[in-house]
Amino acid sequence: MVPPNATTGGTPLSKLYLHKNLQFVFGVTLMAILGVSSIIPALPDIMHGLHMTPATIGMVVATFTLPGVLFSPLVGILADRTGRKKILVPSLFLFGIAGFSCFFARDIQTLLILRFVQGTGAAPLGVLYGTLIGDLYSGRERSTAMGYNASVLALGTAIFPAIGGGLAMLGWNWPFLLPLLAIPLGLAIMNGMHTPEPRNNGGFGAYMRETLRQMVTKRALVLFATTFLTFVILYGPIVTYLPLFLKQRFHSSPATIGSVFLISSFATALAAFRLGRLSETLGNKTLLASGAFFYALCMLGTPHMPGFWLTILPVSCFGIAQGLNIPTVMTMLTSLAPMEQRGAFMAANGMILRLSQTAAPVIMGGIYAWKGMEAVFIAGLLCAATIFLLAIVGVE
Repeated sequence: MVPPNATTGGTPLSKLYLHKNLQFVFGVTLMAILGVSSIIPALPDIMHGLHMTPATIGMVVATFTLPGVLFSPLVGILADRTGRKKILVPSLFLFGIAGFSCFFARDIQTLLILRFVQGTGAAPLGVLYGTLIGDLYSGRERSTAMGYNASVLALGTAIFPAIGGGLAMLGWNWPFLLPLLAIPLGLAIMNGMHTPEPRNNGGFGAYMRETLRQMVTKRALVLFATTFLTFVILYGPIVTYLPLFLKQRFHSSPATIGSVFLISSFATALAAFRLGRLSETLGNKTLLASGAFFYALCMLGTPHMPGFWLTILPVSCFGIAQGLNIPTVMTMLTSLAPMEQRGAFMAANGMILRLSQTAAPVIMGGIYAWKGMEAVFIAGLLCAATIFLLAIVGVE
């Protein structure tokens, strides 16, 4: 058995998920994904209830995610300069209050304004959960904690749509009760979470110069590029075009398409849960290369499956790839950056992630219009091959 580490309050590595501070991080992670995943099943009802059109319903999601692009760099800098909890706790309160206020919206304009405010509260959450794990843990503990957190993220992504869909049966606005959970979480973190905070002995100019110097190193650029390509695969071939492919090829219903994504999320959770042990055995370079290999299997296999249920095999490969890739990249990024610049590093990675989410459907849409569905998966395969080369050449 791995001996307890003093930094985890005596919690052995195999039970690290029981560590109170890490459980707080799990809560932050769940809030970070709740804002979109819980309302997806309610979007048709929101459209009907507020007299929106299919062309405008996407604004309910876009106004929420936009602050993540606009404010991520500022969030990272403030978290480094003023402290993590001073940003985290007010953000949770803002997320909870604005999200709950959406319950009372009775017109499109009010809902979109409140979603933007809620997204402003959510923007720091996606930056800070990785930052906090980097602050709290090091070495194998860090990769184990990142893996556990990725498992929580995957399970939340799978479960929140079901909860939101159940609430939406009571009315389109009922899923907006869920953000209230952020308020007791913020109070608990304010009173019970004890984390190290960065020390700022130098001026702001020196901080910015050192942060930029760290970000343009070869290893950091490789990791940022890996994040971009990973989310191009996710939001291009998988999120945008896999449902269309399943509908066109197999005439699948929304429920059966959703079951494929559910299985993929559980595959991600399983792979990520074992990340600490895999990292110690294989090393980060092998994990990233293996993730790229599983992405490639998905891109190669999906368009050639002869039946709907057989697509579960390549899509499960995608889920495994996510579980290996994303927490490994975050572990390596937090290890590259000292605590004083870690928030800015994770904010930069978050901004790149958001940009890839925005760019991927556009890029893949152009490829689809040019050469059709199979070309979309070939483009995903090229992204996977690039991730593999980056892991082999750029990761030491």
